[in-house]
Amino acid sequence: MPETASRELVLASTSPFRRRMLEAAGLSFRVAAPEVDEGAIKQRLAPERVSPAAVAEALACAKAEVVSARLPDALVIGADQVLALGEEMLSKPRDLAEARRQLERLRGRTHNLFTAAALALRGKSLWAHVDTATLVMRAFSDGFLQRYLAEEGEGLCRMVGAYEIEGSGIQLFDQVEGDTFGIVGLPLLPLLAELRRHGALPS
Repeated sequence: MPETASRELVLASTSPFRRRMLEAAGLSFRVAAPEVDEGAIKQRLAPERVSPAAVAEALACAKAEVVSARLPDALVIGADQVLALGEEMLSKPRDLAEARRQLERLRGRTHNLFTAAALALRGKSLWAHVDTATLVMRAFSDGFLQRYLAEEGEGLCRMVGAYEIEGSGIQLFDQVEGDTFGIVGLPLLPLLAELRRHGALPS
């Protein structure tokens, strides 16, 4: 039997989207907030000019590892997303004014969303995976943008890119290529396969 079998499963994320995704998949787990300075990790990686995918993986691993160090007997899931507009990586908007600026920059352009998941045990990562999605935002009007911001409100600041495709944010797009679970926040199928490989889920 794998060493990770029958261990408690912990999600190192307070994202309600990730929690609902795992609950809907029938997993039994608890949530632990990761205390990670994402800005510091990005600054540390910046001189190395690592790819957005590598940044997303590093963040997911860091979140899994920091919670795993606190809960060494648990199998911990970490996750993160990085949005790249060309060579530039965008972070979650700090407020609605920044959400507006991000959406104005993304309007009519193609961007990539990199979604990473990681598993950690005893403070060390065991596995990581990154999904890549390509999204084409339509050239929506200023009036549409104003209504969208007013209707969605501060909740947009929880989401990189200031949108959620499973809600009204889908109206921002002309084309979406990639795994829907990954775009929402977690590469679910690769994660489930890895949990089965570790004996944490029935095969």
